[in-house]
Amino acid sequence: MFKKEVVVDGRGHLLGRLASVVAKQLLEGQPITVVRCDEINISGHLANNRIKFMKYLRKRMNTNPKRGPYHYRAPSMIFFKAVRGMVPRKTPHGQAALARLKVFDGVPHPYDTKKKMVVPQALRVLKMNPSSQYCVLGDLASSVGWKHQALVARLEAKRKVKAGTWHQAKLDKAKAKEQAFNKVKGTLGAHLKTIHDSGY
Repeated sequence: MFKKEVVVDGRGHLLGRLASVVAKQLLEGQPITVVRCDEINISGHLANNRIKFMKYLRKRMNTNPKRGPYHYRAPSMIFFKAVRGMVPRKTPHGQAALARLKVFDGVPHPYDTKKKMVVPQALRVLKMNPSSQYCVLGDLASSVGWKHQALVARLEAKRKVKAGTWHQAKLDKAKAKEQAFNKVKGTLGAHLKTIHDSGY
């Protein structure tokens, strides 16, 4: 019941394959957060996918379009709607499953320091022919009305610089620790076994 939240990095995954795996896990009670939805891939050329999406945008209620259906432009919500179509969303079980899902464009603050996973059965490099055409969900969304692609790209650039600095500091610390240990290794003698047994 109290399962640990799994953070999935959407970059390089195929939309439908990732959505099916996520939907299955949600129904089994697993809380899932998907970040970088704007970098999810879709098979097919961008122009062809845009034509399909524009046909989808024309579906509406003639007498009162405000009643729906509602067409999301943000990549995170496009992915959410793909997952929503794979669960029984009108039942309590399906509603509880969707409540366990969080989706984001880019990588916002709480998740930029968390370990992220990939889903091998949904990765484009493993499941698509290398010669096949594909497009990025963020580019498709931007071409049909999503207005925040530049903002997300700017924030992602800042995050990557910050992450690179942190990673370099981590490597420097590990290197300094190794050098210090090698420096005193010869003088430890009989105490070395005790130190190793203690987990240091």
